Amino acid sequence: MLPLRFEPEFFLGFRWSIFREGRFLGRVLDEWINDTQEFLHTKLPHLIVIAAIGFFLNKLLRLITNRMVRVAELHAGASGRVSEVKTLASVIRATGLAVIGAIVGMQFLDALGVDLAPLLASAGVAGVAIGLAAQNIVKDMFNGILILVEGQFNVGDQVRLAGVAGTVEAMTLRKTTVRDSDGTLYVIPNSQITTVANLSMDYSVATMNISVDFSANPDAVMKLLTQIAMDVRNSDEFKNLFVADPQILGVDALKGSQLIFPVQFKTLPTKQYGPMREFQRRVRLALEQNHMLPGDPLRVYGTFSGADAAQTPLRTAEAEPQPGAPAPDPTTLKPEETNPFSGE
Repeated sequence: MLPLRFEPEFFLGFRWSIFREGRFLGRVLDEWINDTQEFLHTKLPHLIVIAAIGFFLNKLLRLITNRMVRVAELHAGASGRVSEVKTLASVIRATGLAVIGAIVGMQFLDALGVDLAPLLASAGVAGVAIGLAAQNIVKDMFNGILILVEGQFNVGDQVRLAGVAGTVEAMTLRKTTVRDSDGTLYVIPNSQITTVANLSMDYSVATMNISVDFSANPDAVMKLLTQIAMDVRNSDEFKNLFVADPQILGVDALKGSQLIFPVQFKTLPTKQYGPMREFQRRVRLALEQNHMLPGDPLRVYGTFSGADAAQTPLRTAEAEPQPGAPAPDPTTLKPEETNPFSGE
């Protein structure tokens, strides 16, 4: 039995006139048919495989990015973090689809016999021109990606960046918007963010300098401050805000008639202000109840007796202004040389 053989005439049905075999157009038609057979035999399976690989990579990319978003929604506690993951997932998806599409497109053009060298050269020149013209935008986007990947700050965090302090309201790959305490909204390009101070990361530490008069017993003051701080720490209103017990650091400085006692509160991020206000309110009441004076930089504290004070007049008779005499120039007055503590 003879094998079936498909001649070009079989596909055309019939050939006539200028398309007869051996004539110019007939030979052209024969070459087209041979090229089509070769394309269907060799190149078409190659293109089908490339299209299948591109389709598979597209599905895999979408599966990974969707999985990222679902995991963030299940485990992330803040909605701002979920929005950041969604932004990062959309960027990865768009970039991946662009790369896959470019590779598949070039493979298709190569299979069709298109010379890719001039095309790639033109694309390189165009890319350089676009990069030079939009280099700030490119820097903004790259820095935005790094901020998202590294988790330097989230939406809702208290931050100081690019000379601005406030709350992060929104983030994109190109810019970050921050609103400060008086309601001003700042739009900061991500390329301008070189140093980030995140006030909402892990915990906050608040230090209050309590000033007490020099006449108070330092040991009694420390005991009193410790009791007040622990009462605030264990109160129902603030006990869930602390991450550690308050610390009374002792006498930090002696300024004139003031004793400075630093007190540190370690709380959840940005939750230190309520305990600080309550502590200072209780300190004010406790100082009054224990007959202690608050520190005053203008108060002069003396220890000499009344007899010594009588023998040490503050102003001599010669220093008294005479009636009708002009007022003395205060810049020419000699400073008092009496030590207010010893009376000497």
